Amino acid sequence: MFLKAGALSLALLLASRLLGLVRESAQAAAFGASGMGDVAVLMLTLPDWLAGLLASGALAFVLLPAWAHEEGARIAATQRQVARWLIGAGSALALLLVVARGPATRLLASGLPPALAAVAANGLAWSALALPLALLSALWVTRLQHERDFVGMYAANLVVNAVLIAALLLALALVAAPPTGVIVLGTGLLLAMAARLAWLQWRQRPFRSPVRAQVQRLPAATVWLWAAAAAGLPLALPFAARSLASQQAAGALATFNYSWKLVELPLVLAIQLVGTLSLGPIASALKGGSSADAAHSMRRGFALAWTLACASAAGLLVAAPAIAHLLFGWGRMQPQALADVAQWGRIGAWSLLPQALVTITLAALAAQDKLRVAVLAYAVALVVLLLAHPRHGAALMAWLDALWAAIALFLLHAVRPAGQGWLPWRALAVPGIALLLLQALLGFTGLPAGAGMQWAGALGAAILIIGASWWASADLRTALAR
Repeated sequence: MFLKAGALSLALLLASRLLGLVRESAQAAAFGASGMGDVAVLMLTLPDWLAGLLASGALAFVLLPAWAHEEGARIAATQRQVARWLIGAGSALALLLVVARGPATRLLASGLPPALAAVAANGLAWSALALPLALLSALWVTRLQHERDFVGMYAANLVVNAVLIAALLLALALVAAPPTGVIVLGTGLLLAMAARLAWLQWRQRPFRSPVRAQVQRLPAATVWLWAAAAAGLPLALPFAARSLASQQAAGALATFNYSWKLVELPLVLAIQLVGTLSLGPIASALKGGSSADAAHSMRRGFALAWTLACASAAGLLVAAPAIAHLLFGWGRMQPQALADVAQWGRIGAWSLLPQALVTITLAALAAQDKLRVAVLAYAVALVVLLLAHPRHGAALMAWLDALWAAIALFLLHAVRPAGQGWLPWRALAVPGIALLLLQALLGFTGLPAGAGMQWAGALGAAILIIGASWWASADLRTALAR
């Protein structure tokens, strides 16, 4: 069920994410974990983060169901109308960001010294110019998603990252003063956004309709707001943690960003992909099947997502220093910052387990039209993080672990489909216990010496956990076999 359906998506997503990691590596090489590294991370990620927070998920949640039974002309008319809204709203938000770039810099990267804070404010102005382009790209990606053009969707990210890598390499070669570096990166950012739009427009050629049709009636504003909150709030937690980390010192924002990448890669490539592929079977079972069918679908999703999370966490616990050195140990990256990336990444690895549970419960809640429950859970977690106000990267990662665990428990209680046996307890217990034993063993022996031993240990630990789960869980065997 999962592997066959996801082969193409996984391959394209893997290529996109790997090039994204090359971009992060180029960024670390160019600036290291310095104040200028904070500026680069902030200005290059802000447009797409704001687009994801405000629009990307909402567009998918609202437009894809609305377009499901519409003809091409009406879809094109709706797309043009929404594009006008997005460009108008994006331009207004961009103007606000330019006007308030000083306070915004103090909020998002408060650890920067005054001289670099002024440079970061100029960087935010470049980000503001890119924001309308990022919002329009989100709409066009949604159209390609409706048309099942996965090549067009994932290749769009390849285009962006390729242009940004070129800009980062140019900044590395120039060894220029920070103001010049911001100009280079800002120009590269705008070129990357424009190149992505050109690619997306070209991929939409087969779907254009010469016929003018009336715009279909779209859901009310409250529906858009709930959809945006459900899709955007999960992105806000690590972003808020990154901003809090910036208060520690210049370079801490970049360090936390790189450590979160160690967690994010398996989360996106494995766990969230399982959730996406689970949505269809779970929705069909919950809406049209028996309670037994719903329980079986959810059990298989939980078993696979949890096993992959435990295996990924095991790999990070053993080999985080080797992985961090491979990805970010280049150019101007400082040794102490690299050690922090590995340490914080090992702490954050534990968040993969509750996030695996959250991914499957979200699929079930979406099928039951209960996403408002998820919005409430994420909103409370975000408020708690901001009130707790931890500043050190290790403490922030521990707080994220605890908050994701609380969200998972809350959502598991909320989903509760009819019938019993919807949680695969053996599939959860066996790899979970194995991971705890691994952590205890590493506490006694320490990490393996040398990168080669760490890579070998990580691979062996992951294989052992997957093998133990395979032996213990018929649900996992069924999920992988279908």
